[in-house]
Amino acid sequence: MKNNRGWLDRINLPRRRFVQGLTAGGALAALGAWTSPAWAATNAGFPNELRGTDFDLTIGTTPMNYTGKTREATTINGSIPGPLLRLREGSTVSIRVKNTLQEDSSIHWHGLLLPFIMDGVPGIAFPGIAPGETFTYKFQVQQSGTYWYHSHSRFQEQTGMYGPIIIDPAGPDPIQSDRDYVLMLSDWTDSEPEWIFRRLKQSADFFNYQMPTVGDFVEDTRKMGFSQTLEKRMAWDKMRMNPTDLGDVSGSTFTYLANGTTPAGNWTAIARKGEKVRLRVINGSATTIFDVRIPGLKMTVVSADGQQVEPVAIEEFRISVAETYDVIVEMPNDQAYTIFAQSIDRTGYARATLAPKQGMVAAVPELDPKTWLSMVDMGMGDMEGMQGMEGHDMSSMPMKGNQQQPMPAMGAKPNDHSAMRGMPNMPGHDMSSMKGTQGQQSAMKDMDMSSMKNMKGMDTEPGVDARAMSPSKSLSDPGPRLRDNGRRVLTYSDLRTVGGPIDPRGPGREITLRLTGNMQRFVWGFDGKNSLKPSLSISNSASAFA
Repeated sequence: MKNNRGWLDRINLPRRRFVQGLTAGGALAALGAWTSPAWAATNAGFPNELRGTDFDLTIGTTPMNYTGKTREATTINGSIPGPLLRLREGSTVSIRVKNTLQEDSSIHWHGLLLPFIMDGVPGIAFPGIAPGETFTYKFQVQQSGTYWYHSHSRFQEQTGMYGPIIIDPAGPDPIQSDRDYVLMLSDWTDSEPEWIFRRLKQSADFFNYQMPTVGDFVEDTRKMGFSQTLEKRMAWDKMRMNPTDLGDVSGSTFTYLANGTTPAGNWTAIARKGEKVRLRVINGSATTIFDVRIPGLKMTVVSADGQQVEPVAIEEFRISVAETYDVIVEMPNDQAYTIFAQSIDRTGYARATLAPKQGMVAAVPELDPKTWLSMVDMGMGDMEGMQGMEGHDMSSMPMKGNQQQPMPAMGAKPNDHSAMRGMPNMPGHDMSSMKGTQGQQSAMKDMDMSSMKNMKGMDTEPGVDARAMSPSKSLSDPGPRLRDNGRRVLTYSDLRTVGGPIDPRGPGREITLRLTGNMQRFVWGFDGKNSLKPSLSISNSASAFA
């Protein structure tokens, strides 16, 4: 695929440099301290680390300035991110949370095993923390690893209310390192989150500046010819999908942060030649998926979402919203290395540095090309079976209103293969081998229709504008813009629990939930059913953005 950088990219260069942020940024810049934060070199890179079993957290507002514009952020103990909470497996903790805001708030302990009334989700676990009130979370710590916490009220997470958690194991840590740092990635906006969400409801591609242009059409015509270019555009148009829809809120609005520091601020972790560094990478963003690499160094993944895994040597990994990965990096020499976390839509990046001392820098790589999505990415073709469709492009599925035709017409002519377009690629049934009436009848007879019955009526739901007819086997797929990039990229199929599955039992029952949505109305749900109430947390509503 081509690099889809249009004229808008070129005129936006000053803006892209601007949103890399101020050198200091954050609360220090807002208060007039323009030097690099002294705490950048401390353990885990946070202004304060809280240890023990009793904690006091205060939710409030703090003036922040990341881009030259000061605005009020929602913070915990006055910092972004909030303080690092260091717990120990087996202990019982009490966390007193005081809300000084003028609105309800909450803290959700993401990934922790605890009683539901301590989970911190308003409307489900508890009513929330009212203005001026203090709520005490009390629970036993039953696990170890890297986790995080964040608000589950309104859009407070987007305005800075999140922080990391490290839970040390009850015994010796099986993952040994000389240095241990948290690297918390996030996205900051000077705009009101409500305004962003309203714009997305009005137009889901409001912040997408990579839309295909007339210039792109002319360029593709030169390379592919008019007919093939037109067919390509019409295929996407029929699906009502956008080939550059990788991130709904882009670097035109977001400034990407590493431990609350802008790319220009260059948060630095101290590491010297021969040392093993454990980086606990947390994606605490509201909407952004990051692709992370350290040019010149290999990483070994040792933990995923708090669970220790068999070591996997890689050069790059994709980390989605709310995920955590622990990686081990060995420093081969006393020089600086850039930790580069580019957004999936390639409109910006977070940046940090591994170096033997403060002030050292390494080259920051260019953003990767902005390639188009494929039909496979949109669930319209199987990765292994696409070439066996004998010219039947999955993108040419007939559309009517908001409905895709899930099955060939029962009254179709015996040899009319065009009626097979849109047929799901059922396991064990190679649709490309169907020849004439006999093949179609055999496939229809053997096909498990139960899944189609479950889909009955879904197409009429206003919250469904399309359905993935042939989802790909994506566990071993690095994903769009990472495939065949020349680097060893982590996939979910690489992850194996140390010692095998924790629970060796097989499943006792199976529940199928289909993620559905309407890109134009910006609504999301399961099996065409959408919540009647707006999401109380941007991590709920916006994690579906990508």
